[in-house]
Amino acid sequence: MAKKAKQSRLWRKLNIAVFADASFEQLFSVHLTPFSVLFTIALLGILLIAGVTVLIAFTGLREYIPGYPTGEERRMIMENLQRTDSLLDEIALRDHLINDMRLVLSERVPIDEWDKDSVVNAHKSNTMHIEFSKSEVDSIFRMDVESQDKYNVLGNQADQVDTKLEMLFLDVPLKGVVTNKFGDKEGHYGVDIAAVEGARVASVLDGTVIFAEWTVETGNVIQVQHDNQLVSIYKHNSKLLKMPGMRVSAGEIIALTGNSGELSTAPHLHFELWYQGVPLNPENYISFD
Repeated sequence: MAKKAKQSRLWRKLNIAVFADASFEQLFSVHLTPFSVLFTIALLGILLIAGVTVLIAFTGLREYIPGYPTGEERRMIMENLQRTDSLLDEIALRDHLINDMRLVLSERVPIDEWDKDSVVNAHKSNTMHIEFSKSEVDSIFRMDVESQDKYNVLGNQADQVDTKLEMLFLDVPLKGVVTNKFGDKEGHYGVDIAAVEGARVASVLDGTVIFAEWTVETGNVIQVQHDNQLVSIYKHNSKLLKMPGMRVSAGEIIALTGNSGELSTAPHLHFELWYQGVPLNPENYISFD
């Protein structure tokens, strides 16, 4: 009985009543139990935590939290990530181009990316050698070219071109006006041919594509390895139509002219001809008019 009386006094302590000032009439009363008190406190705590979370997540108050980046800082972080990805892509393209050029200039062809069987079969089909006889018109043209004072990048090495190369008939990669000649600028190892956007670029000889990629300075570039250790290079294209390892024929369309690359200011084709690692003047072998 004493225990029940003690509990009864405890419950009476948790009764809350409100009385009128004048008549002392009881307006309302609240009977609280330990469970209801704990439940009310827990509910208020949950509502408080949820409200603070919503304010931090959907308002600018989160920027006042120590260590949390501001909107400007987050924008700069995203821009730096994008620039880093772009730089990594540029470095990979540059390394790929340098590696291919090193193999070409060392008189080796990077055939690890090719379909070797198709290259061997194509080489066997081109084993027949065609002899061309010099005509009177050709002799006069050669004498006229040899009489001109042409720029030679590597001294007399160009005079050591194999006689087989002199007998080859090279197709015209693109008909047009030569705006920049061979050697007009330092490091200008080819000729620039003015053209409209999207003009067709043809391979000068039968060969195999060894490089077809985009570079920062020269845009879309395609390189073709021919017989007799001859390499032709076509730069600033708007579109490349062949891939590395593909076999192309003389006169076959391999690209479309454009204005790609940082070194290009107008639609044109930059064409280079290399023999045994030595740049040749294309106008000595091809008439672009």
